[in-house]
Amino acid sequence: MYLTGVSLSLAAILMFFMALASSYIVRKGTGNDWQPIDLPRIMWLNTAILVASSITIEVARRKLIASGDVAAFRNWWAITTALGMLFLGGQIVAWRELAEQGLFLSTNPSSSFFYLLTAAHGAHLLFGLVALLYVALRAAQPAWRRRAIAAEATAVYWHFLDGLWVFLLLLLNFGR
Repeated sequence: MYLTGVSLSLAAILMFFMALASSYIVRKGTGNDWQPIDLPRIMWLNTAILVASSITIEVARRKLIASGDVAAFRNWWAITTALGMLFLGGQIVAWRELAEQGLFLSTNPSSSFFYLLTAAHGAHLLFGLVALLYVALRAAQPAWRRRAIAAEATAVYWHFLDGLWVFLLLLLNFGR
C-alpha cells in the first residue's frame, strides 16, 4: 500500500515539475522582459545538505532492514529529519537574500519562476518531513510491523525529492 501510493505520487509530482520546467524554458525564450538572477550562494549549501540527508536516510533504512537495529534507525532517521528542516530553513534564507536585492515574486519572469519552483519543491519536501515524522513516531511502537515498509516508501520519496532538487538547481543555474 505504501509503495503503490508513493509510486503514484511520484508520477504526478514528476509530471507537475516537468510542466513547470517546460514553461520555464518556453517563457524564457519569449519576450524581452527575462532578466536572469544570480542564485544565492546558500543554494549550493542547501544542495549539499539535501544530498547528505539522502545518505542519512539510506543509512537509517539499512540499519532497520539489514540488522533490525531500531535504535540506530531512529538516530539516523532523526538526523535526516533535522537535515530536511535545515534545508527548508536555508531556502527561506535564499528567499530573504533575493528580497534584499529587490527580487520578489513579481519582479520579473525569472524571479517568478525561481520562487515558484523552489516553493513547490519546498512544499513537497515539507510533506516528506511529515512522512519522516510519521515513520519516526510509528517506529517508537515496538509492535509496529510495517515500519520497514513505511521507511522504505519514505526513503524512495526522499531520494526522489533529492534528485528533483538537483535537476531544479541545474535548471535555474544553467537556464538563466
